[in-house]
Amino acid sequence: MTAALRFPIIAVMIGLTLLFSQQPAQAADQQKLEAFLEVTGFDVALESIRLSADSAPQMLGIEADAFGSEWSRLVREVFDTDLMHGMALEILGTTLSDDLLVHAADFYASDLGKRLVRAENTSHMIDEDGLKSEAGGDILAGLEQIGSPRVDILRDLNDATDVAGSSIRAIQEVQIRFLLAAAGAGVIELRMDEPDLREAMRSQEDDLRASVKQSALAGSAYTYQAFSDAEVSAYAKALAHPKMQEVYALMNAVQYEIMANRFEAVSERLSGMQPSQDL
Repeated sequence: MTAALRFPIIAVMIGLTLLFSQQPAQAADQQKLEAFLEVTGFDVALESIRLSADSAPQMLGIEADAFGSEWSRLVREVFDTDLMHGMALEILGTTLSDDLLVHAADFYASDLGKRLVRAENTSHMIDEDGLKSEAGGDILAGLEQIGSPRVDILRDLNDATDVAGSSIRAIQEVQIRFLLAAAGAGVIELRMDEPDLREAMRSQEDDLRASVKQSALAGSAYTYQAFSDAEVSAYAKALAHPKMQEVYALMNAVQYEIMANRFEAVSERLSGMQPSQDL
């Protein structure tokens, strides 16, 4: 799955409840699901979720350094790769049909698909210390300066992986779930009710959308820098296929739900590590 699917900021499910209510006629079996996770690179994407844990304390107004080595231990335990892998298999086992699985797997098993997944896997596991975003931003600025058509191709690619602009709603929802869970665990004190919190999030939506789009564009410029315009364009077209759109809607939902679930678990664990703070 593409780099546009993951953001340094936390994200959450979109419409997973609806997906559960519409069971596929023939769900994929365990062996096929395991192969699907590997060939699409989604297994590595799940592993990379733990890298987003760095943003958790900042959202609560707490410095991660305050926890010392305890924070690293917490991240290892809560964002356990095997645990997240099992969650993904459980959800996909009831939502992903054989038809959609085969369609996506066939593309990613192609020569171009394999190369794309290798590049994406490498990009996912780069610890976001600003180097990747800075390098991607420089590449993007250079492309824009010469009026390269690649910028529009990258936009098409990102649009194809962000079904119906779902990432914005996802980011807002996971932040709300995380903050409410932290408040419930006594880690922070919220000074507004949930409806007011949601309204405050909505008021920031335009700025958030612009930030996410720019970040995703720079990320794609970095990740796919070794691919030709024709190859990136072919990828964008493959992702725009209706069946691939269904796959991406589901994979986004699965990844985002796992992220939200794990950050709620972080909130519960933080209550025993950090005194309450006002937010």
